[in-house]
Amino acid sequence: MSETQFSPNQAALEIVVSARGIGKCYRLFDKPSDRLKHQFYGRFGRVYGREFWALRGVSFDLKKGEAVGIVGRNGSGKSTLLQIIAGIIEPTEGSVRVEGRVSALLELGSGFNPEYTGQQNVFLSGGILGIEQEEMEKRYDAIAAFADIGEFINQPVKLYSSGMYARLAFSVAISVDPDILIVDEILAVGDYGFQQKCVARMRQLRENGLTLVYVTHDTNAVRSICDKGLFLNDGSPVYWGDTDEAVSEYLGYLRQLANQDTVSARGDIPKPRKLETEVFGFLRYGTGHAQIEKVETRNTQDEVSNAFMIGETIHILVFYKSFSAVDNFSVSFLIRDNTGVDLMGTTTFDERISLPPLSVGSQGAVRFSFQNVLKPGNYGISVALNMISQRDYSDNITLDMVEACTTFLTIGDENRPIHYKFFCPVKIYCDTEI
Repeated sequence: MSETQFSPNQAALEIVVSARGIGKCYRLFDKPSDRLKHQFYGRFGRVYGREFWALRGVSFDLKKGEAVGIVGRNGSGKSTLLQIIAGIIEPTEGSVRVEGRVSALLELGSGFNPEYTGQQNVFLSGGILGIEQEEMEKRYDAIAAFADIGEFINQPVKLYSSGMYARLAFSVAISVDPDILIVDEILAVGDYGFQQKCVARMRQLRENGLTLVYVTHDTNAVRSICDKGLFLNDGSPVYWGDTDEAVSEYLGYLRQLANQDTVSARGDIPKPRKLETEVFGFLRYGTGHAQIEKVETRNTQDEVSNAFMIGETIHILVFYKSFSAVDNFSVSFLIRDNTGVDLMGTTTFDERISLPPLSVGSQGAVRFSFQNVLKPGNYGISVALNMISQRDYSDNITLDMVEACTTFLTIGDENRPIHYKFFCPVKIYCDTEI
């Protein structure tokens, strides 16, 4: 597992979550009687069932104010890790030290009494965390306003929809001034507007020193909120460190799995080849049947350039070579900002540009051209070669994908500031013209 090393001068008191070799083992039984036999005969050394390690070998430190995004497929151990950090379950091996008040949003349905009203559960949650009722009464109006579930606040939570439950649970969790907030995908059941409101509030809390442990399948949210990333697979850590790299490793792993499934299903794809062309990039994967040789950014004079003014045309040239016969060939690019958020891109397939089939040894290039509307800053470009024919992407095979193969800079114009991610030309009409 790759790991970020902290400098020796970091004070130990800054560390609010410290995990060392955490592992959690369960015993699985093929039939109920084996469970009973194990409980009775286990004391005499007779063992029934088999061990299953839901999590093993996880170590990391989180400082006050940091946020870690935990990514991985279902069953990779994410929820188990959060439950150990929250103190709900004990690790089988290793240790975890947590400093400060913890507020946890775990699986839907936990933490509230279903027979109590939303209002009663607000005070119950405060009491569990040691907050006096008088203090919770002062916070109640703000909690109800953020949850925004109307008169249902006075109804038993067993009548709530999943979205209403998530609204109230998140509102309570952030109201108790937690030092550490643990969120486990519960926000995914809320509507998009509420999700955006929650993300904005988590950013605000982070600025005030909140430490965040966040599990979600929304990788863009992880990239934009978190400064650390942990990729788990089958209960084991694959990568710990930079958020963008953790997410890229995870997405690359998913694409490779999809590749394997598609190749196996078709049965007519040649054996994968080694990726042997020399092209820069911190992450690369694919079957290698066609490979990227070079990627360039050029200006309007067709000169290689890595700096562009707002409004200037940017040309991205992707040079490739085929090592096998390839039909249904497509080339794509993606632009990502320095926070790791995907901003724009397209594919020749999506644009319905038909590229000729490739024969063994053939070479070619595709030029993508667009007007630069991105705000001043640095941007990374990722490119890919694919074989695809179905509009639902069900037969997509990645031949070569290179993350962050080149970068470019947008130069600002003091006469035309851009306040958001990019500028979209807008027509404005005055009253007399409407």
